[in-house]
Amino acid sequence: MEVCGTHTVSLFRHGIRSLLPPAVTLVSGPGCPVCVTDQGQVDAFVALSREPNVILATFGDLVRVPGSGSSLSAERARGRDVRVVYSASDAVALARANPDKRVVFPAVGFETTAPTTAAALLAARAEGLSNFFLFSAHKLVPPALSALLESPGFAVDGFLLPGHVCVVTGADAFRPLAAQYRVPCVAAGFEPVDMLLAILLLVRQANEKRHEVENAYPRAVSNNGNPTARAVMERVFAPRDEPWRGLGNIPLSGLALSAEFSAHDAERAFSISARPAPPPPGCLCGAVLTGAITPPRCPLFRKTCTPSDPVGPCMVSSEGTCAAFYKYA
Repeated sequence: MEVCGTHTVSLFRHGIRSLLPPAVTLVSGPGCPVCVTDQGQVDAFVALSREPNVILATFGDLVRVPGSGSSLSAERARGRDVRVVYSASDAVALARANPDKRVVFPAVGFETTAPTTAAALLAARAEGLSNFFLFSAHKLVPPALSALLESPGFAVDGFLLPGHVCVVTGADAFRPLAAQYRVPCVAAGFEPVDMLLAILLLVRQANEKRHEVENAYPRAVSNNGNPTARAVMERVFAPRDEPWRGLGNIPLSGLALSAEFSAHDAERAFSISARPAPPPPGCLCGAVLTGAITPPRCPLFRKTCTPSDPVGPCMVSSEGTCAAFYKYA
């Protein structure tokens, strides 16, 4: 299983699936942060956009993800102030430039982007920007892989670990997973040769009945990762139970703002939190994210669900499995 959505796209783009022998099958996992954002969290973002004097500053992929009754794109069409930014720092700049507005940043991402969100919040507080708020939907990858491995019927022979996550966490963060579940893991880069090397290492481990964490991306990934980035993340955030699309609630798999930064917590400031919500009718994104099915097995795929008119987030996101299958397969 390639965990990362960027891996999924790169594997298709470079035709790697077509090069592999029949005995080697690649299954896409829950590695697209927009895709695994729970339906209830999307609904909370929509509700925040409707608050008075609010600028909702968000990444572009999130704008078109359908909520239960609306989307950020639909709310913007109705006149809500929804703006696309390219980083949390851009949202801080909006708060600085609009002191009469409350700027809310839906913080979606894994360990890759959580340190940059934390750094942006520290910068906002240092400037005294009391009008900057975060709704943290950040998620942690190792607990999600544990939840997958404990799911009934789930069976993969190894994980292509997300290279960008491993840059921050280090390869060591996944060693307990490999040891407990006896599953081979290889940290992989994103160029074709990177992924071919990682697949080769996984095949060797399977053949030799080993279950280790190997590093096929040594130019970027170390055993210990980036301690500075982790320190910033750990100062601002604290682990909490988190809902994942397709995986349900996973203990200690999310990041909430710590008590020190509660004044910038959008959930607290606006009394808006994620509530359980069903996925869009007929959408099987949850099954796709867990590797239970491939997108063509979803009855909506290429019919009522297309990139121009998506039903679920896996077709919206540039890293979504359904979008990758639609474009390349």
